[in-house]
Amino acid sequence: MRIISGIYGKRRFSVPKNFRARPTTDFAKENIFNVLENQVDWEETEALDLFAGTGSIGLEFVSRGCLRVICIEKSPVHYAFIKKVADELKTENFYPVKGDVFTYLNNTSSRFDLIFADPPYDLQELTELPGLIFSKGLLKENGIFILEHPGKYSFKDHPAYKEQRVYGSVNFTIFENKE
Repeated sequence: MRIISGIYGKRRFSVPKNFRARPTTDFAKENIFNVLENQVDWEETEALDLFAGTGSIGLEFVSRGCLRVICIEKSPVHYAFIKKVADELKTENFYPVKGDVFTYLNNTSSRFDLIFADPPYDLQELTELPGLIFSKGLLKENGIFILEHPGKYSFKDHPAYKEQRVYGSVNFTIFENKE
């Protein structure tokens, strides 16, 4: 795993062999962050990373200067890896949480400028995530929600849909809260 840019840019971490996550490819990650670079003021951003896996996206947020990043991961093995990397970086703005994403979303009162979700592609509730994020009011005004998903899904009919980006087999749908 590699952090692309920011204060921890070019740092690499070896992911344990017992990982079952499907990490976002460096190519796709670099491209979606290039899109965000023109839309996000990192130093003013509070971010949420859902289904964190390796923690790569959340750590990228922190590296670029986010005020606060909460990272949700259910797997004990994945959570331990994320915590270990965060401890090595000695970052104060990164908060890994071991828990279920849906439990967290249903119980949090926090609001975010940026939410990223990379659920397992076979997750039954994958198509329900945008509705849940918006019905719970989890995005601040003009906040951005990015959902990574397989190409078989389209979210163009969602009222907050902004655009879809495709990088190889990785699809990102970007939603924006225009309260």
